Amino acid sequence: GTGSSILSALQDLFWLSKSKVEKQLQIISVLQWVLTFLVMGVACTLILMYILCTDCWAIAALYLAWLVFDWNTPKKGGRRSQWVRNWAIWRYFRDYFPIRLVKTHNLLTTRNYIFGYHPHGIMGLGAFCNFSTEATGVGQKFPGIRPYLATLAGNFRMPILRDYLMSGGICPVNRDSIDYILSKNGSGNAIIIVVGGAAESLNCTPGKNSVTLKNRKGFVKLALRHGADLVPVYSFGENEVYKQVIFEEGSWGRWVQKKFQKHIGFAPCIFHGRGLFSSNTWGLLPYSKPITTVVGEPITIPKICNPTQKEVDFYHSMYVDSLIKLFDKYKSKFGLPETEVLEVN
Repeated sequence: GTGSSILSALQDLFWLSKSKVEKQLQIISVLQWVLTFLVMGVACTLILMYILCTDCWAIAALYLAWLVFDWNTPKKGGRRSQWVRNWAIWRYFRDYFPIRLVKTHNLLTTRNYIFGYHPHGIMGLGAFCNFSTEATGVGQKFPGIRPYLATLAGNFRMPILRDYLMSGGICPVNRDSIDYILSKNGSGNAIIIVVGGAAESLNCTPGKNSVTLKNRKGFVKLALRHGADLVPVYSFGENEVYKQVIFEEGSWGRWVQKKFQKHIGFAPCIFHGRGLFSSNTWGLLPYSKPITTVVGEPITIPKICNPTQKEVDFYHSMYVDSLIKLFDKYKSKFGLPETEVLEVN
């Protein structure tokens, strides 16, 4: 009896230790991604410049020569790596929140798609985990579909960071890149565009479900030009993982944010999450709140090489209605009251 009690106690202690180790691995996986998002590009640029001034300058020179040779690769579908997309670290990243991908309809491999991802949140954590890694099983849920998450083109001018992003299937959100993927890369491609962009990130805050969409019609025009079906995607919980200081319209803070957005492409947000060692302190780690990304029903789009504004408006209206219906259908399943309304700005 005593031996059994001791064995049981040791087993309890073992599982407790395993749980703590897994939690620490989850924190490390999320922290490395946050630091990548915030500082990797600048840090790698500075390190490369420093190496050029040392005895190891030849290494930096060789990389710069490669960079010139490889400059247009991001615009041509990039260079994805299934090995990187399947890293174990992404599974720990997924489980930290946790993040879940919900499929509602099948996607034909004979078509191309543009996914509209909403909302942006502070860092688009759900978009990255679901479509730039295999942690939530996007490849199994949508067999034959190649997802490409589109992000700021400026990221692909940063040494090392550009290669890291491409390995996950991330591409620049510009016309050249999207045109190439949708017209010269066969079928079964899905470009994920975070439609609200930097403007939407300025208004994200816990408890608020709003999207910047009314005047965002460029993605619809691209879909028409290529005959790519539109797919609404809503991520419940994306706005819950960080708290942000919201500046009112007309304030100096909002003026500075909009100037950055206009000239640089991103808006500096003043936000915080939890601390590294305690959820009760402030820090850069996001709060561990569940994020559930629901991929809606595709809207069949005809190919019109030069769509009129009336045609763009028509399909944009269809897309907005489809997104609202998707939100209303699933909101109560993921913790929102039936009275919650999606605000479309």
